[in-house]
Amino acid sequence: MNAINRRSALLAGLGIAAAGALAACSTTSGSTAALVSPSGSAVAAAERKRTRSGRTHEVTLVAAPARVELGAGIMATTWAFSGQTPGKELRVSAGDQIAATLSNQLPDKTTTSVHWHGIALRNDMDGAPPATQSAVRAGSNFTYRFLTDAPGTYFFHPHIGVQLDRGLYAPLIVEDPKEPLSYDEEWVVVLDDWLDGVTGTPDEVYAELKQGMGGMNSARMPTGSSSPSDGSGHDMGNMSGMSMGSGTGGGMSSSPSASSSGGGMSTRFMLTGADSPLLGGDAGDVKYPYHLVNGRVPADPQVFRSKPGKRVRIRLINAGSDTAYRVALGGHRLTITHTDGYPVQHQQVDALLIGMGERYDVLVTLEDGVFPLVALAEGKNATGLALVRTGSGIAPKANVRPAELDGMIMSASQLKPADDVRLASKKTDQVHRIELTGGMMAYNWAINGRQFDMNDPTAHPITVEQGQRVRLDFVNRTTMWHPMHLHGHTYQLGSGGPRKDTTVVLPKKTVSVLFDADNPGQWMLHCHNAYHGEAGMMALVAYQG
Repeated sequence: MNAINRRSALLAGLGIAAAGALAACSTTSGSTAALVSPSGSAVAAAERKRTRSGRTHEVTLVAAPARVELGAGIMATTWAFSGQTPGKELRVSAGDQIAATLSNQLPDKTTTSVHWHGIALRNDMDGAPPATQSAVRAGSNFTYRFLTDAPGTYFFHPHIGVQLDRGLYAPLIVEDPKEPLSYDEEWVVVLDDWLDGVTGTPDEVYAELKQGMGGMNSARMPTGSSSPSDGSGHDMGNMSGMSMGSGTGGGMSSSPSASSSGGGMSTRFMLTGADSPLLGGDAGDVKYPYHLVNGRVPADPQVFRSKPGKRVRIRLINAGSDTAYRVALGGHRLTITHTDGYPVQHQQVDALLIGMGERYDVLVTLEDGVFPLVALAEGKNATGLALVRTGSGIAPKANVRPAELDGMIMSASQLKPADDVRLASKKTDQVHRIELTGGMMAYNWAINGRQFDMNDPTAHPITVEQGQRVRLDFVNRTTMWHPMHLHGHTYQLGSGGPRKDTTVVLPKKTVSVLFDADNPGQWMLHCHNAYHGEAGMMALVAYQG
């Protein structure tokens, strides 16, 4: 398959056509019917039905300021769990109970929480204030206690403000006691875009982004031009007058006329010129000085040591806040076995595209030598790096770009579910149209034109009822891509795609997903770009009592 055909196939896959007529879709409900409480009897009843092993894993997560080394002598002042980032891996077996005590030792009376990303757990343990709990105050503790009945690759992180873009995250691996895969070793790989304590803080980034691009655009737009619109009254993401890169290695630019010294807004953190055909155009909002693989910079990478012929399961987690990664292992092809914890029909690829919040499991049989695992920051002309060493050889340079990155690239939308996790054929009971709206001009990201109100989370819920088959039609009216994450459930992409909890929706495309309403409570639905979500691209999916 040539490069153009590969790209066309990937773009077509990411922009799956909606199943059924959009005209039949409902919108967010304004119903005043009673909603199921996060700690109500329905939630307790669902918890009693979960598979349980009888084992409990107790762990304490101390959220506190930390100085962490990113490699090559680079130090970052950040927040982390017990002084390290990524935090210590939490590994359990399906059916085990987790009792995780969060000890909030953050400064300046900062509240926090822990969200268990991808786990279909009981609602009051989901860690998403203010919907499911009160935020944990500084100096206080809170114990999350829940069953992990679905094996898979997950992770955990805060769900307050833009704390995700600090160092407060760690892998959560739920092993399958009846594991069907055969492999010799395992490697958990966490990807992250990093700036905290190096060029600024996430709060400073968000403050700048919230100014929008109006000032920047007017400073650079030719006379007589007007602000472009996406047709819905919302400003576009790719603004006229911006310096855009060409191709997937699009350069980043910050024109002096767009800086504070030029009379426009500051662009200390705002990224321009990040362009990716794979992502439908604009690749991201934020300038990151580093892209990390397991907490290390490319100049001083982690080394995974093994032997030739070993079969390794790599669990990939994108814990980033604004970056999709194209991942490849030089000299090898990868066999995708899972996405977001759920098995798929095995697919061999050269590289895969992983959005924020997504996870992939792959199998690879190692060759003899030293090989780069490269995470290309899609559209941002930068990479993260780790090494696999099975024998002698000189380590590749930090900027190595293996040919596999430009080979057969795959996203989840092109995968098929394993037969035992495919949703049973069933009539759809409810359809909700989820319009993704807003843009960079005013930085007014929203769902159905409404920015989520943290002070009134149940004001405009998307309502479902226990036992219903629900379809969500993600209609992206913006000019940026959005990884859409649903808490507490997995959905199926279209009528025959894989089971996931986070999926990429390309600009101006529609993706339809199906899920069974089998986990009562009040659940967040949001873009997993930390800055888009905080700006308001969130909604509440709530069960009616």
